[in-house]
Order: sequence, then structure tokens, then C-alpha cells
Amino acid sequence: MKKQYKRALTIAGSDPSGGAGIQADLKTFSACGCYGMTVITAVVDENTVGVTDVHPIPVSFVSGQIKSVLDDIGADAIKIGMLHSSDLIRAVRETLSKYNVSNIVLDPVMVATSGDKLLQDEAIETLKNELIPYVRVITPNIPEAEILIGQKITGQHDLPLVVKDLSFNRSVSVLLKAGHLTEDELIDVFYNAETDEVIELKSKRIQTRNTHGTGCTFSSAVAAFLAHGLPLNDAVTKAKEYMTKAIEIGAKYEIGKGHGPVHHFFGFWE
Repeated sequence: MKKQYKRALTIAGSDPSGGAGIQADLKTFSACGCYGMTVITAVVDENTVGVTDVHPIPVSFVSGQIKSVLDDIGADAIKIGMLHSSDLIRAVRETLSKYNVSNIVLDPVMVATSGDKLLQDEAIETLKNELIPYVRVITPNIPEAEILIGQKITGQHDLPLVVKDLSFNRSVSVLLKAGHLTEDELIDVFYNAETDEVIELKSKRIQTRNTHGTGCTFSSAVAAFLAHGLPLNDAVTKAKEYMTKAIEIGAKYEIGKGHGPVHHFFGFWE
């Protein structure tokens, strides 16, 4: 009997510098033992310094890519990243609703590491009302969480309450990343809406400028481990371990003139 791959699909934008977007997603899927597939939503002109321009892919073409992959190969998990418009958000949700894939991880990409805006204003409400309640896990960072809840997050003590506020009446699990805070210990907080648990994911704070694509990488790692069939808490915990090591090893390298990438393949060569 032939072996079967664990299949992970990313629906996101393309980063030509290789540190974020579908490039980071594919590297993460591979490093975490999955067969990676891509649906490109936008071609982004960017590098480690910043975003120059965004070229959206036509909505119908994005839907077509999703259908082509899922009709043929299928997916054990899906990671959704950059969706720049309301029309695209609705089209992705409508297309995915025709397929039986429960492991959907949404990274609500709104702002790049460089500070450049990646999501149209009118699309934020569509994301909140029409896509977030549909997925299994969302993985916002602090600025994204502030946009979603409409209030400022002042410190680590806020996070256990914020994750529940972001869970849309306990309908979606929330991994809130604490990298933008300043405490010495980095404590991401995960709310498992399926078991009503709040879990702290602790790691040492690593001083590095190589943080390009960390959000893409973390969410893709969660999707990869869900594709392997791990329980939700275990998938998030293993993704945190992978992310921490990728940042730690990536900090030793210098690439580009701005925010460099993490080291996705630290387990294979360093």
C-alpha cells in the first residue's frame, strides 16, 4: 500500500525575498513533515526593508486555484494568510465551504513586519464577521488583536482576557502572539475554544532583527501539526517550540538590509 502525505495548503501572498508569505509557509510545511501546496492571492513587491507594491490576483483566479488543489489532492489542513479585500475574503470562504476541511488556521495579516499596511480598511469588518468565525484557529499578533477588538493592549496581564474576547463567543480558538510586548519573558497565550482552556506558551525573548515572516511561519507550523492529526493544544505547543528554535538559530545569520528571516530548516543544517 502506498504511503500518504500529510497535506497542507496555504492561501496567501507571495514574498519574493523568501522570508514571509507562501515562501515561508512552504518552508515551514516541509520542515514540519507536510506536503505543501499554494494558492497565491497577491504578488507582493517587497524585501527585508519593506513593501513597495501589492498586485492582487483576480478573485475568480484565486477561487480557481483552491478548487484545482482541493478537487485533485485535498488537504488535511489549510493556512490562510494575506487576503487584501472584502471580495476576496468572501470568495475564499465560499469556495472553502464546499470542501470538508476542518483544520483551518487564519493568520489575520494586516500589517507587515516593516509596518506597511497590507489589508484594505473595509476588509477588516468582513474578515471579522465572515471569515474568522468560520475557521478553527486565528493567530493574531498584538497590533492585529488591537484592531480586531478595537482597544489598546497595555501589557502581558491583558492577554488572558483578550484571547477570550477574540474568540467570537467561544467559537474560534485564539493564539495571541506576544512578540510586540517588552517583558523579558515572551509569553504567547492560547485559548482553546473547544475545551475552554487558556494556556501560556513561554520562551526566552531573543534579541534579533530577523523577524520577517514570523507570523506566517508560526501559523503554518500550527496548520502543519494539525495536518498530522495532533490535538489542538499539542499542535500549538509544538508549533511554539518550532518557532522559538527557528528564531534562535535565525538570529545567528545576516541576510538583507532590514528584518531578516527566521531559519526554517534549523533541524537539517545550521
